[in-house]
Amino acid sequence: APPGDSYGVLPRPCRALVLLNPQSGSGRALDDFQAVVQPMLAEADITTTVFVTERAHHAHEKVRDEDLSQWDTLVVMSGDGLLFEVVNGLMERPDWKEAMKKPLCILPGGSGNALAASINYYAGYEQVAKKKLLTNCTFILCKGLYTQMDLVSLSTASGKRFFSFLGFGWGFISDVDIDSEKYRWLGSARFTLGTLQCLAKLRVYQGRLSYLPMAAEQGGSPAPRDPPAPVTNGHIPQPAGTGAPGSPPHDSLLVPLGQPVPAHWTVVPEEEFVLVYAIYQSHLGTNLLMAPAARLHDGCIHLFYMKAGISRVTLLKLFLAISRGTHLDLNCPHLCYVPVRAFRLEPRVAAGIMTVDGEALACEPVQG
Repeated sequence: APPGDSYGVLPRPCRALVLLNPQSGSGRALDDFQAVVQPMLAEADITTTVFVTERAHHAHEKVRDEDLSQWDTLVVMSGDGLLFEVVNGLMERPDWKEAMKKPLCILPGGSGNALAASINYYAGYEQVAKKKLLTNCTFILCKGLYTQMDLVSLSTASGKRFFSFLGFGWGFISDVDIDSEKYRWLGSARFTLGTLQCLAKLRVYQGRLSYLPMAAEQGGSPAPRDPPAPVTNGHIPQPAGTGAPGSPPHDSLLVPLGQPVPAHWTVVPEEEFVLVYAIYQSHLGTNLLMAPAARLHDGCIHLFYMKAGISRVTLLKLFLAISRGTHLDLNCPHLCYVPVRAFRLEPRVAAGIMTVDGEALACEPVQG
């Protein structure tokens, strides 16, 4: 583990609230939970209360409003979308600072299981999918070690605020994610099919991308790592006296979206993109190793963008290489990667879908 990361250990016996979406992925989450997960947890002295979600935002409301003190950990058995609901529900609580210290566990139960794949990778396991990935993630829960994870604060021009654990995308990758929803029953193969379909009608998106590079802190030297506390605002504790107790964290690296970015930010000269993707964990999907350098708690946004002019053949080659995490070795001049602390994207027109943690957003200026 990186220096400064501390580990906690779940108590034994341990009480877990399992939030499970029976519709996620190919609809097997409940069966898989009973067949694979529950026997392992029983042996590890982890008792479960299973909350089966019945509609969108059901989990969001539960964790926002419920007294969570009766559980030692919250377990999400679904795709990444349900964890997005849980994180944002917790962040809406007046006691979010305390609530966010509750250990969260992800068990893959959807077609997009990017965080589960990332944690599997950090744990040193080989890249696996389906039942094997589920078993590995359940084993991590049984061992009971937990540590901090970065969250990114995103805000949009229309005033929405999200807390994101995985990534923000615009263009090709987001199109694949959303266009392939209709193939959910295929499991993770839906993304392969979606990729081929989006390749056929390759689109270009116009906008301005700006970022604060990792090394360009105002003092010139990289910021020292904070003490290990579950800080949700990109490792920047709030200056004393900002905001009432319980108010959401303050985005100290950002200026309002209506204003130009600060002078020490970099503005990308190109304004035509095939895709922009800001990812904070290693995996974009179970076999898509997008950011091999990423770690759970590195205080870094791994920003990728692809400039217009790339050929379909090259794009397909890159996508095939992402499954092994070797896409950057191809030295493609159209693909750029930069580790950043903050970013802003201003689309020229409202074209294309934006996604946060795989969930669709209206296209508008956004920063994080």
